[in-house]
Amino acid sequence: MTSASTRTQAPVIWFNDLGIHDRPVAGGKGASLGEMTGAGLPIPPGFVISTQAFNLWLHELDQAHAIRSRITALDKDDLPAIQRCTADIRALIEHEPLSAQLHDIIAASYAQLGTNVPVAVRSSATSEDSAEASFAGLQDTYLWIQGTDELISKVRSCWASLYSPESVSYRLRLNLPEAQLAMGVVVQRMVHSHTSGVMFTRSPTTGDRSVITIEGSWGLGSAIVSGEVTPDRFVVNKVTGEIRTRVVADKAIEHVPAVSGGVLEQEVSEERRKQCSLADAQIHALVALGKKVEQHYGSPQDIEWALDQEGSIQLLQSRPETVWATKERAPVAKPAARPFDHIFNLMGGLKK
Repeated sequence: MTSASTRTQAPVIWFNDLGIHDRPVAGGKGASLGEMTGAGLPIPPGFVISTQAFNLWLHELDQAHAIRSRITALDKDDLPAIQRCTADIRALIEHEPLSAQLHDIIAASYAQLGTNVPVAVRSSATSEDSAEASFAGLQDTYLWIQGTDELISKVRSCWASLYSPESVSYRLRLNLPEAQLAMGVVVQRMVHSHTSGVMFTRSPTTGDRSVITIEGSWGLGSAIVSGEVTPDRFVVNKVTGEIRTRVVADKAIEHVPAVSGGVLEQEVSEERRKQCSLADAQIHALVALGKKVEQHYGSPQDIEWALDQEGSIQLLQSRPETVWATKERAPVAKPAARPFDHIFNLMGGLKK
């Protein structure tokens, strides 16, 4: 593994050289993928275009167009102004060329993954996927990207997505310092998924930590994330392995790789629509991996997974579960200094 100072300066960092504490240089997704790679979990190989590369590139653009100061000056409640400002900034970013040096470094790293190998290009902001704030869904992901030119184009699109109206509004509401925010970009070899889905190591509906909930459907997981298909759902007891709930949905569509690159939506054949997308052995294998990930991080996780054409499970991402964790952190009421202070205060009020 390279030293921390070397990683901070490197424009491209491989998963093998990253850990969870590298969020400042790799963003949330990149740091998590590096952490899981180091833990020996099944992660498709890849690298991160670092926040250092983003900051150096943005610095030149910011000098001419005052991007960060324009964002800071926005009123969080003025949505039309936010939309106008962010549209202008995204157009600038998407058309600004990379330096020849950065272009060549990214191209060489991509070549190491394979000749024109299909990759996922995913935004990885420094403040995302943490326990305090989750940017999940606010930045862009591009699947089945092939060729250096298309990869470079999607890298710029990921950087631009840091300035979507939704992302800017979110961080304005949270008062996140604009100067401390940066974008890494994950470039990861694609899994040609037979089945994909998500896994929650506590119940997303009840918060029950004794179960794991798995959702799965045919093809790439983007069909589930986008809400275009209702997935099969399984609830499994962590201790006994009992599949307590099994709901097989009518899965009418699936996302598959397009011949020209990108993702294509297609209808699922009649005989597969109501077939269960996972065998029991695959469900139990997913549960075992989910437990390993949770034990490694020491907290409930929201995990993306894929089952390839040969039946091997690959983990694509893990982030802290935030909904129930936030509820548990929030006090129900402000505690009194002593157990019966509120009674004494009431009695004092009655005496008056």
